[in-house]
Amino acid sequence: KAYPNWREIIEANNQKPPMWLRVNQQQNNTKTYRTLLEEQEIVSFECDNPHALRLAQPLSVSKLPNFEQGAVTVQDLNAQWSALLLEPQNDELILDACAAPGGKTTHILEMAPKAKVIALDVEAHRLKRVKENLARLNQQATVVCGDATEPEKWLSEIGLSSASFDRILLDAPCSATGVIRRHPDIKWLRQETDIAQLVALQGQILKALWAKLKPNGILLYATCSVLPDENSQQIQYFLAETPDAELMPLPFEQTENTIGIQFLPQENGGDGFYYAKLRKRSA
Repeated sequence: KAYPNWREIIEANNQKPPMWLRVNQQQNNTKTYRTLLEEQEIVSFECDNPHALRLAQPLSVSKLPNFEQGAVTVQDLNAQWSALLLEPQNDELILDACAAPGGKTTHILEMAPKAKVIALDVEAHRLKRVKENLARLNQQATVVCGDATEPEKWLSEIGLSSASFDRILLDAPCSATGVIRRHPDIKWLRQETDIAQLVALQGQILKALWAKLKPNGILLYATCSVLPDENSQQIQYFLAETPDAELMPLPFEQTENTIGIQFLPQENGGDGFYYAKLRKRSA
């Protein structure tokens, strides 16, 4: 019902996903890195995301110029909007909630190298990847294993119990229905009953983290889902329940009264992703 073009979405989810690179702007601008790729006879394409390049053919990261020195990161086009929409600034205290494997954490630090970033994830084994990515890019962040629904617990463990954040990126646990082409097992493993449980969890996390946001602070809500229950409806409900929450405009063409932006998986484009940007009104 939500998507008259559902057949196209299913078709895109059955294709091999393209390989997208995020160019570390601390080292090269996107055009310069594209030239480095050309010198290695690697064909790539630019797009409307200023940090992204699509490779004509996927290849091993060992073939990418200066990969080990942190020049680029492999990250889907639409996942790359997270840090750009969050607009991190130096010296801010920023939370990347549900941070593993660390692509968004490292992007935040590429854009604001002097920000104080906490990378949080509930799964300890997945935080290893966050640490590896930070090390490759020579970046510093506080990596914390904890439950996003209980910020008091892990904040007190790192001595920040009274802290409140300037910005929060909440890449919420979701059905992952926007990334089926990367994880085809979702088609077999995901149950219809999972959705209500996920929606409830997302709502809990939103409420818990909102309490830890400063007045005038920004929370960017993100999922890799295409389901309205987890996306626009979730945010609509949160706005109705949260008097100090205000929906912010996003730099995309949107029809009136839409809540956030929904990207759908596209053959030569990005995966399915959703974003809504919220500001906490000051009292």
